[in-house]
Amino acid sequence: MSPTSIIIPLPAGDAKSRCGYCERNEKKSGLSRYHKAVCQPLRLTCTDYQRMIDRGWRRSGMGCYKPDLKRSCCAQYTIKLDALEFKPSRSQRQLMNRWNRFIIHGDDKGSSTSEDNKSGNGPEKRPPKPNKLPAYDSLASAIHASESDFVTGQEPVHKFSVTLEPASYSDEKFALYESYQSEIHLEENNSPDGFEGFLVESPLTREPLSYASAPPDHLPREYGAYHQMYRLDGELIAMGVIDILPNCVSSVYFMYEKKWERFSMGKLSALRETALAKEIHDAGAEDVQSLYMGFYIHSCQKMRYKGDYHPSYLADPEEYTWFPLETCRPLLDKYRYASFAHPEHCTEEAPPAQDVSEVPLEVLQHVMLLQGLESRRPVITPVIASQDWRKPAVRCTILTLVDALGPQVAQSAVLYLAQ
Repeated sequence: MSPTSIIIPLPAGDAKSRCGYCERNEKKSGLSRYHKAVCQPLRLTCTDYQRMIDRGWRRSGMGCYKPDLKRSCCAQYTIKLDALEFKPSRSQRQLMNRWNRFIIHGDDKGSSTSEDNKSGNGPEKRPPKPNKLPAYDSLASAIHASESDFVTGQEPVHKFSVTLEPASYSDEKFALYESYQSEIHLEENNSPDGFEGFLVESPLTREPLSYASAPPDHLPREYGAYHQMYRLDGELIAMGVIDILPNCVSSVYFMYEKKWERFSMGKLSALRETALAKEIHDAGAEDVQSLYMGFYIHSCQKMRYKGDYHPSYLADPEEYTWFPLETCRPLLDKYRYASFAHPEHCTEEAPPAQDVSEVPLEVLQHVMLLQGLESRRPVITPVIASQDWRKPAVRCTILTLVDALGPQVAQSAVLYLAQ
């Protein structure tokens, strides 16, 4: 029997949270990011979570939230990259080549002309040409070209490996996280508990990933939450936090040691995660076709890099249909909030506090509530038949959540009201 999602509704209310992306007004920065709905799944199937992120949701540890794009200062649109159609640009190929050349042949920083030649004590010598790499064949072959499990022939100068493992805590991972937060984001007071709650804990159930035939050893066997471990000469230098879902690889977070910043590790990780999605698809899990890169925030310059990967699509915040990023940009340039399916709804003005969501009765009749256990068996009733439904605050929270989840998830999951 397949697992059922169990979701605790949480009141979204009018609470504001810190906006780290706001560039519109420094005085308002950090005070105007709103959530349309919030929940705490006790258990969440990967199918349900796939449907949720297609409707603008995002998870952080065990919690899930859906931004309120109309009221927030910086609208956050779900963005996905078509991994099957993606072709790396010249600059993206150069990034991969530079890293692979460093791993296989060593750092070429010492190839500049000597001080003697610069001083005129002899004819100036040109720096030697860097060692050539094989011509670009495919994204996967370029990504794996310098990994110890894939290199053939010449012995690399460095040993580089990337492995995938279920999300778990270790002191080594926390040390990397602590270094990244303090060196890159200048954030102190990081704790093991904070790291574990943010990037280790997950409500996602592990479910078998169906391939047409036995996949290569480096590909995952299950859907769920993973850590992608980057090791150089035995040292953990970077880690990607990803969710592998029925239709995509979903990027959650990426961290690295600052000393490797010159290699644009974040951009390399996006290329690697794109390659992973395509490899899973090509191995027979044909529904996995995309890399979900989180949220695209057009008003934040530092977040626009996600648009450098083509072809990318944004989810319309009203119809939840996908639109090419290129066709969305003119509306995003002009409006604070944009609906690509309904351009007439685009606006610069933030609306007042949201009213109670309206949900059709035919949907509510099939939303179930777990009320507890009786003789060790779950007691489940329609939410509208429960005593809690009579409480206005509870009813408002449930209606808001059901509307945000959409009929499919709201009717396949079971709600649970924490006391």
